Order: sequence, then structure tokens, then C-alpha cells
Amino acid sequence: MTTPSRRRLMRDFKKLQEDPPAGVSGAPTEDNILAWEAIIFGPQDTPFEDGTFKLSLEFTEEYPNKPPTVKFISKMFHPNVYADGSICLDILQNRWSPTYDVAAILTSIQSLLDEPNPNSPANSHAAQLYQENRREYEKRVQQIVEQSWLNFGENEGDAEPKDEPKEASGTGGQQLNESRREQSQGVGQNQNETGASGSGEAAAGSAASANEEMPSASGSN
Repeated sequence: MTTPSRRRLMRDFKKLQEDPPAGVSGAPTEDNILAWEAIIFGPQDTPFEDGTFKLSLEFTEEYPNKPPTVKFISKMFHPNVYADGSICLDILQNRWSPTYDVAAILTSIQSLLDEPNPNSPANSHAAQLYQENRREYEKRVQQIVEQSWLNFGENEGDAEPKDEPKEASGTGGQQLNESRREQSQGVGQNQNETGASGSGEAAAGSAASANEEMPSASGSN
């Protein structure tokens, strides 16, 4: 059954295939366009560089009027990420707009990695280290970056949609597979600074179809 939310998600998916933002990738899971899996590469010139982080996005029939539930599947150490992978990000909460799409969500999260809001922490220990002991914070981040490589290789098949969702056009797994091939060949280095390490506001603004200004991607409870 095709609904407004599913039609919108099909458009989001088509956009990600035809004009993918640098360093992010996403696709619906098998036979369910409301459940997505995504990959974010750590932004260049940041402690998260070279990381390959998996996420899940759960949409409802109220999308795009309400945001999806987004979580990191990969282990994450970040001031604005809870222990269960939930993300404390303003555009996923009180500053959500129906104009934001999947590309905007993923690029905002990518920007948040290097632009945390330690004043509104989801992980108080990470926030404290970020503010008081940046060297130790970056050491902890490097550990989860290295762990992301191991987990990505071991569970690669788990994140790959087996079949194209009936509602979506194109091959859902193709984009994820292309990103994996790029990562393994080191092509992930082609992320530009604007797409990878710019502010959350600029990243989400470029991905969203809205004419209004994109809000900052700072974390918020």
C-alpha cells in the first residue's frame, strides 16, 4: 500500500542514489521502506576520520511531519550519543521540519560528530573529556574508529538489503555496496571539507529541499 510517507521515502531514496552527499549512504531494508540502514564515514581531519559507522532509521506513517528514530548501530563515543546509540540532535527533536529528508539527517549527524554540544550531553563522560582532556577524548574516539573497521567487516552482510523494497525504485543494496567498495579501496578520502567537516547547519541545509535556513546541528536533549 502506497501512502504519502512511503512516497516521500521513495523520493528520498531516489535522491540519495542520484545525488549522494559525500561520506553518507543509506537504503531501505528488505521489504520495508519504513526501516532504513545507513553508513556514515567519519569526517576528514577530525578524530573520527576513517571511521565507518552504521546507523538505523525507523520511520512512521507520520513522516515527514515527524522525524524518524535514528540510532548508531556501531559503537560510538560522543557527547551527544547515548549508550544505546540514540542521538541527541536538535533537528531530530524540537527543531524538526518536514522539509528535511534522509540526506539532511545523515549529513547533520556527520557534522555533529566533530561539532558536539558538551553543554547538553547524552554521554557525560565523553562530554567531560571533550572539555577537559581532549587528548584522552581523541584516544577514546580512535578506539571506536578502529572497532568500526572490525565490526564493519564481520557484519557486512547484515547491513545489506537482500532485495529491493517493493515501494522503492532502484537497488537499495547497490548504494551501500558501492560505499563499502570505496571504503575498502581507500576512496572514502574523496570527502570534501564542506560535506564532511562543515557545520551541521550548512550540511543539512544543502541536503534539505527547503528554502528556509537549516538549523544548527548542535546536540540537544
